[in-house]
Amino acid sequence: MEQLPNNQLNIEISEEMAEGDYANLAIITHSNAEFVIDFVSVMPGTPKSRVKSRIIFTPMHAKRFMKALEENIERFEAANGAIQDLEQVEIPMHFGGPAGQA
Repeated sequence: MEQLPNNQLNIEISEEMAEGDYANLAIITHSNAEFVIDFVSVMPGTPKSRVKSRIIFTPMHAKRFMKALEENIERFEAANGAIQDLEQVEIPMHFGGPAGQA
């Protein structure tokens, strides 16, 4: 990344990365040093799912991410109306690691 005038960053994204990955579940775990978010695509009738992406944040960056997401959700709802919260669906979590929340 090259630093541009006025504190602007020139950020590039590959075509493959720009396509993105679909995820409908996030598993969040943390230690005293980091937050780990695993993004998973769970499909009906499929007994096995796979982590599509894992993002690791420092606690400070996790909090900044949360605030940025909240701000963007507020902007979206101001333009498009409230996002309906779905019923809580219980998905069995047998990954062998510490329990997470999404």
